[in-house]
Amino acid sequence: MTDRQRSLGFLVCLVTIVLAILDLQIVSAATVPIVRDLDPEHGVDKIPWLVSSFALASAAMLPLYGKLCDVLGPKRVFTGAVATFLVGSALCGAAQSMGQLIAARAVQGLGGGGLMSVTMVVIAHLKGPGEKDGGKAGNLGGVVAGGGMAVGPWLGGLLADHASWRWIFYVNLPIGVAVLIASAFVLKLPERPVRRPIDYAGAALAAAFAGSLLLVTDWGGKEYAWTSPVVMGLLLTSAATLALFLWRQTRAPEPVLPLSLFRVPELRLGFAIQGIVGASMMCAIYYVLVYLQVARGIGASAAGLYLLPMAAGMTAVGILSGRLTERGWSARTFTISGTVTTLLAFVALSGIGPDTSLWLIRAELLLFGAGFGQLVGQLVLLVQDAAPRSQLGIATTGVRFFQTLGSALGTAVFGTVLARLYAADGPGGDIGSLARLTGQAHTDGVRAFVSAMDMVFWGAAALLAVGVALALRLPGSGGGRPGTGSIPGQPREEQPATA
Repeated sequence: MTDRQRSLGFLVCLVTIVLAILDLQIVSAATVPIVRDLDPEHGVDKIPWLVSSFALASAAMLPLYGKLCDVLGPKRVFTGAVATFLVGSALCGAAQSMGQLIAARAVQGLGGGGLMSVTMVVIAHLKGPGEKDGGKAGNLGGVVAGGGMAVGPWLGGLLADHASWRWIFYVNLPIGVAVLIASAFVLKLPERPVRRPIDYAGAALAAAFAGSLLLVTDWGGKEYAWTSPVVMGLLLTSAATLALFLWRQTRAPEPVLPLSLFRVPELRLGFAIQGIVGASMMCAIYYVLVYLQVARGIGASAAGLYLLPMAAGMTAVGILSGRLTERGWSARTFTISGTVTTLLAFVALSGIGPDTSLWLIRAELLLFGAGFGQLVGQLVLLVQDAAPRSQLGIATTGVRFFQTLGSALGTAVFGTVLARLYAADGPGGDIGSLARLTGQAHTDGVRAFVSAMDMVFWGAAALLAVGVALALRLPGSGGGRPGTGSIPGQPREEQPATA
């Protein structure tokens, strides 16, 4: 590929990532108009499934996407994922009931699982032969993620208020079609598909494990008690499918997630750190918003504006990371610095009280953005640099897979800790009843809630401390092209010349 084609290819990939991030953020601002239009009586109870159906389908496809990239080539899988996402978007916009919309969101999730993960595989193949790790994708990762986080809810609210909620899905169509057309002419990847069997049984087991685990985190303690037969059955299903999946990976001729990858330190540690980052990011976003609404009485839409400092921090770091890369910062350096910065942000946030300055909270969210901005994209690049080229797709989608699982587990564990601590020290009832209390009971309830929230943030800080320890164990890297690593005990693969 020429330098011009490579630059245009990067632009196509960044637009695709923007499309993915916007879709994650934009729906949250339009749930009320959706329910009012499709099912005003019972639609509120089905709102969680708008998110869950997308997340379940997306997580289920991730392991298979990685293998398909390595077997069929990333360009074919990329266009297939975008096309599936567009079909799902069109079905969402045309939905006439909540059931239809939830089903369409699942179709959208099947494609959406590849928008971020497969796009990063394509970016890895676009990387120039002399480009150091970090590259354009890593430098712009924070800018794209921060911009999407800031613009998504605002755009969703704007379309819902002044047009129709259906346009939050229809807006994907012209952008996605432009991506498909541009990729057909611009992406000239050196794809050499090899006829190899695909471990569909392993992919199905991975999907069953991820789906049952996500349902446990979504239902446990909310829809059903943790000790209910439904949740216990899902936990047993998760354990059984995980055991069968690991067994399958030792027997399959072409495993969907080769266990040999975990012998590579960068991959083993990178997967673990990405899971920790997923859990901590959800804690920072979700539970700060809960604090603002429950303890400070700020409305949901106004509380969402507090994410702007985090988005600004991610954007600023994304811009600055280009200069830092030129000065010798590697993906390993960004990972260490990012986990340390995020740890410090949680330590600062753990002292939150009923009357903490809102400007101080904004400053702490800005620090979170600076930490997460150093991690977004850089962990993917670190894994790509260490992965064998023949398994580049599996390694890249594996990072996203572990982030998804980490986010789900983190939300569930931190939510359980918060609820249990509040129940032990609060005036009675659950956190949802706090808004109905008055006088001294309300004061005591807020104090108990804030105390429980402090422990949640300390727990997240402890988790980040583990992340820092893992980051420090990452081997030093001199940079280079992605896919140049090798598995210990196996010969290093020869790398094909860049087209």
